[in-house]
Amino acid sequence: MFIHENFMLQNEYAKTLYHDYAKTMPIYDFHSHLDPESIANDKSYETITELWLGDDHYKWRAMRACGIEERLITGPATDKEKFFAWARTVPQLLGNPLYHWTHMELTHTFGISTLLSEETAESIWQETNRQLQEKKVTVRSLLQQANVDTLCTTDQIIDSLEEHVRIAQDKTIVTKVLPTFRADAALQVGGKNFRDFLGKLENVTGIDINNVSSYLQALTNRIDYFHERGCRASDHGIGQFRFEKATVQQAEELFTQLLQQKRLNEHERTLIQSIVLEHLGKAYADKGWVMQLHIGPLRNNNSAAFDTIGPDSGFDSIQDDSYAISLNRFFNELEQSDKLPKTICFNLDWTKNEMIAGALGNFQKEGLPGKMQLGSGWWFNDTKDGMRRQMTSLASVGVLYHFVGMLTDSRSFLSFARHDYFRRILCQFISEWMEDGEIPANLPQAGKLIQAISYQNAKRYFES
Repeated sequence: MFIHENFMLQNEYAKTLYHDYAKTMPIYDFHSHLDPESIANDKSYETITELWLGDDHYKWRAMRACGIEERLITGPATDKEKFFAWARTVPQLLGNPLYHWTHMELTHTFGISTLLSEETAESIWQETNRQLQEKKVTVRSLLQQANVDTLCTTDQIIDSLEEHVRIAQDKTIVTKVLPTFRADAALQVGGKNFRDFLGKLENVTGIDINNVSSYLQALTNRIDYFHERGCRASDHGIGQFRFEKATVQQAEELFTQLLQQKRLNEHERTLIQSIVLEHLGKAYADKGWVMQLHIGPLRNNNSAAFDTIGPDSGFDSIQDDSYAISLNRFFNELEQSDKLPKTICFNLDWTKNEMIAGALGNFQKEGLPGKMQLGSGWWFNDTKDGMRRQMTSLASVGVLYHFVGMLTDSRSFLSFARHDYFRRILCQFISEWMEDGEIPANLPQAGKLIQAISYQNAKRYFES
């Protein structure tokens, strides 16, 4: 059996840490792209393809790299054809975490230990679909099976959050499901969709946006709206992080030009974005929210594919950019007025780990351990090596003990196996320090660290 109880656990310390301390901990998944409507409606699935491949651009990229036709990835092929195309791909993915995740998800959810390949595709297709239909596998049953205590979705500024209201009122839902304020659209000033966003923002707030002040008022209105519906965190996906201290007067003048449809240069857009970002950060602090910064995606690089398939389809990559000055400047600006919120900073360029950890260390807060967090290995870095690099950087430059741990960042309800993957890597990582004599071979002490990172720190951090 490939996925067995001691998978990735290479010594006795690791096995004890995992089985006695990590394995049964609940999941606090504080960043995902799961669909709240599917939870509200307790969606069920006809086929494994619908559940497993429908929105997973990780798998799509791997299939393209193996020469699979696009019609079998995002095109009009049948569910069975797409599943068989994925089955042909999997044996080629040795060394890629997708190989591990695929077989962990089959084992954890369906009890299938058979390796997925073209030869086994038919039997696995039949068995998974039988279970989906006969066992009435639904979104909520998957959440319960994975022991998900809390799940945070990603919601746009103008979303109604109606599904979240329904979920909160439904006492049969065991998992706490919370919205997250995704603020990307607020910072895309001068973009081709910005005026459309302003119109929608005016509609949902009833505020006539004719200057920067009214724009910031409208954003505050939405923060209040989200807070009343359970939101306790924001999220920003930022390709290039830029922050320059700007005055409201500067921003007013530039925003007026923007409303007059005049083209702004990059520096002028940065000034407006900085005013908006500063305002949002202070508003998050007032609410006690966590601010999440996902820095470094270079999006939609294949324009031909973007025109055909659209965004979030597997054509993004890593931005290599310098932003140490801007990041420190931004945190410092908020800290001066005691309005720096709890912050998790993720990055795609892992060579920036120490730089970011160092910047975060400048702004920690007495009485709030781990206020400023270096986020876990994310997207291109949620690999074995990426996770270990992130934890090595955090332990070296910061304090690993207060780390809030893993998240799925996924659109699939099968992806909670990634938490188990992370916990196994964490236990092996700590066990090697114990074996090498770098930390005491004290299992209760190390176990306390494992449980804190696996669940307890995130629970405390987001709910305090």
